[in-house]
Amino acid sequence: MEEGSGGSTAAGGGGVRWGVVVVCGSLVYYHCGWRDASLLSLFADVLIVLLCSLSILGLLFRHLNISVPVDPLEWQISQDTANSIIACLANTVGATESVLRVAATGHDKRLFVKVVFFLYLLSAMGRVASGATIAYAGLCAFCLYELVKNSRPGRNDSSGGTQDSS
Repeated sequence: MEEGSGGSTAAGGGGVRWGVVVVCGSLVYYHCGWRDASLLSLFADVLIVLLCSLSILGLLFRHLNISVPVDPLEWQISQDTANSIIACLANTVGATESVLRVAATGHDKRLFVKVVFFLYLLSAMGRVASGATIAYAGLCAFCLYELVKNSRPGRNDSSGGTQDSS
């Protein structure tokens, strides 16, 4: 019985994570797409909401006598984590640059056609809809993809490995 509840908690945690991503994407889309406000205004609004929420939580925790760690060393990420994040970004930029360089030389005709088609598709979508609309649609499609991928228990190797090892 504990294994079933642990498995459902892990699957529910993934759904909650993507739910939060959809909510955040909806906030950005509404703020920048519909209200025609700038990203600076969005960040200022989010900061105000976060500060108000934290102050209310602080008052609640103080009232309930719950101690919250405020040591900044507990909130820092390790050097290895920072290096892996930067390495991931560098690999992504390097791979993109490599693909565009090979496509620009014209040696690989299929890659050239794929890149030209994709850039033309992005250009056409940019003429039809605003950038915020396209980004929001891409975010929703990605979240749906991840939700479907994580909802299949037989397809997910990482969850199967954790269930076998428990």
